[in-house]
Amino acid sequence: MSRIGKRSIPIPGSVNVNIDGHSVRVVGPKGELQRTLRPEVTLSMEGNQILVRPVDDSPLARAQWGLSRTLVANMVEGVSNGFERHLEMSGVGYRASKQGQNLVLAVGFSHSVTIEPPSGIVFEVPNPTNIFVKGYDKEAVGAVAARIRSVRPPEPYKGKGIRYAGERIVRKVGKTGKK
Repeated sequence: MSRIGKRSIPIPGSVNVNIDGHSVRVVGPKGELQRTLRPEVTLSMEGNQILVRPVDDSPLARAQWGLSRTLVANMVEGVSNGFERHLEMSGVGYRASKQGQNLVLAVGFSHSVTIEPPSGIVFEVPNPTNIFVKGYDKEAVGAVAARIRSVRPPEPYKGKGIRYAGERIVRKVGKTGKK
């Protein structure tokens, strides 16, 4: 049995939830999200809480139960508080800056790399080596942060590159020069 799926999802006062069959629409101060869930689960509102239940006891329904509950909980959390990912840059001359809404990265290439934010995503650059990706859709924030990291992933010898805050890079020993 899913222990995550059994938990109800509390709805803050500033969030409006509309359930129509397998489709759920969540509107809050940060934005609006909509998702259609699989038919193996049902959604219901009881007071100011959302309950997710499986249709039957099949393995697929039980697998979708916890996933669906987490997806809806992330929607409610995103439109009320939002999500953010923190990226750090390390390397000589590696820096980030904002030009309008776009993020411009100088990471050792002969050209700078410009990344345009999708709708609902905002970049913040408090200093040249830190990047914050903020938004109300958790999937979009993670995807954009992964795209930024993939421009120059951290390498194992010197640790240069773009990494998530708190990410541990396993370092390798370089050449010793002896034969």
